[in-house]
Formats: sequence, C-alpha cells, structure tokens
Amino acid sequence: MQCLRRVKLACAAALALVHLAAAPPAVAQGSATLDAVKARGAVRCGVSTGFPGFAAPDSRGEWRGLDVDACRAVAAAALGDAAKVQYVPLTAVQRLPALTSGEVDMLARNTTWSLGRATTQGVNFVVINYYDGTGLMVPRPSNVTRLEQLNGSTICIQPGTETGLAVQDAFRRRNARFTPLMIEQADQLAAAYFAGRCDALASDQTQLAGFRSRAPNAAEHVILPELVSKEPLSVAVRYGDDRWANIVRWSVWALIEAEELGLASGNVVAARESQEPAVQRFLGRTGDLGQGLGLDNAWAARIVEQVGNYAESFERNVVPLGIARGPNRLWRDGGLLIAPPFR
Repeated sequence: MQCLRRVKLACAAALALVHLAAAPPAVAQGSATLDAVKARGAVRCGVSTGFPGFAAPDSRGEWRGLDVDACRAVAAAALGDAAKVQYVPLTAVQRLPALTSGEVDMLARNTTWSLGRATTQGVNFVVINYYDGTGLMVPRPSNVTRLEQLNGSTICIQPGTETGLAVQDAFRRRNARFTPLMIEQADQLAAAYFAGRCDALASDQTQLAGFRSRAPNAAEHVILPELVSKEPLSVAVRYGDDRWANIVRWSVWALIEAEELGLASGNVVAARESQEPAVQRFLGRTGDLGQGLGLDNAWAARIVEQVGNYAESFERNVVPLGIARGPNRLWRDGGLLIAPPFR
C-alpha cells in the first residue's frame, strides 16, 4: 500500500510539472513608460536634427516627416491625440544614449537595426518603417559615375552612424582607399560637402536626397545609383518595458495595415459601417485587440483618422524628394512592408 501511495504521489507531482510547463507565461500588465507618458501628457520622441522627408520643422516650426508620423501614431494610440508629442532633436552620436537614459520614450530617427546595436546598446528595435541603403553624392562636374572613380578621395561622413563602416567595406572590396572627413551635425556636414571640402558625401540615399533638395544648385549634384549597404531603418525603445514596446510596434504596423485594408484618413469614419471582419477588428468595432496593449479598442482607428496610412505619409513626406517607394511598397505589391495580422 505504501508503495502504491508513493507511485500516486509521484504521478501527481509529474502531472503538476506538466501543467506548469504547459501554462502560458505571465503577460506584463503594466508599463512604466506608458504611465510616465500619460502623466506628462506627451510622448517624448527622439528625431533627427533636420532630415527632410523624415523629420524636420516646416516654415511654421511644425515637425513633419515619415519618422515624425511614427511618433504621432504612438501619441494617437496612447494619448488619443497625435499632436501630443515633444520632439527631441538628436545627432547620430546622441540618439542611443538619449534613449537608454530615459531622455526620450522612443526613437524615430533613421536608425539602422543592426546586430551590434540590438545586443550591446540597451536598445530594443521594434519595427522597420523604412528600407534604405548607403549611397554617395558627388558634384556633377566631377563626372564620377562609379565608386571606383573615388579612389584616393575625401568623403564627408557623419560620426555615430554605420555609414563609415559601409563605405570602408565597399572601398576595401575594390582595393581602393579614401580619407573620411567626420562632422557630427548634419547641416554642417552638408555645408562642408557643398563648399567643396570633400569630393563626395556618404549617407543613406534618402538623406542624400534631402540634403540635395535644400541645395541652391540641386541639379549640380548626382546621387550615384549604386548602394553600398542595406540599411533597415527602425523605430526603437529601450530595454525592459515590453508593454510599451508593443504599443510602439503595433502603432507603426497600424499605418501599414491600414493601407492594406484600404483605410485612409478620409474614409476611416465611414468605414465603421463596413461589414468586412478584418476592418471591424482593426477599428475596434468587434473583438478586444486593445486589451493586450493596455489601450482602448479604438486606438488603431485614431491613428488612421489623425495620421493617415503609410501611403499617405510616404506621399506627403518622401515623394517630394523625388524618391519612389521601391522596396517600401506593401508586400502584396512586391515590396518589403508587411504587418502581422490584426487578430
């Protein structure tokens, strides 16, 4: 009898372990960052010091751009108002320390998601909002059309970025050399190039287009067609707050999903009467998708109503630079942009 009893106890213990192993992990219920954002009444968003098309003040001093719209989307979801953002301009050197120290709640500043940054900097990259690549811009009179022709040249590069490494790798593959001229402030970097202090300017191709758009003689500068690296630009938060990371991540994905569903700022209110199940879930008319984020169910609808969808953001901010969507088209259109299902 004692033996049988021991067997039963052992079986019960084994079953308890099985049930424990099978139980889903506990979901974090709170967010210190969200609490701080609500108490402050604004999202502190780290942005570029001036990157046309992505983050730059307009003639009235209002911030505009694709990255700015990521900040606005989070504010619309978390605070109900896309205007409740405090923009913090940061150089490439300043951006990651500002995020990890808590100076900003999120970073939407044309920052490449890389292994080194993701594993050693205390930064949690949450969603790619633009696929870019490193390129070079040269004066048209130089007649440079290929990177090999820049052997022995001086190239303007911004420190704190991965541009220098990308250019260095490209030159090594061609047994060529160059001298870097490192300047931290983006406007000073561009000014040095336009003043002839370097033979070429290296940066993400979109940033080169932005620099050129502000030049008094834009037609006199050529962006070489060759990309020397891949640069997936990602929105980021700091480690340790999974709930906030999910709010930021899904807010940006909402811009992409809205485009796929055909929802835009001009039709999202009328779409509440749609009978399409995916639209009803997205708008919070059915289901309870806000609960896991710690938000109400209309969070995604607010984003589209106040910010628009990804296509609207791209068209008003990036298209004026003369840049086609390319890889930043939706997946169904042959691009790389895709949002997980909102269900």
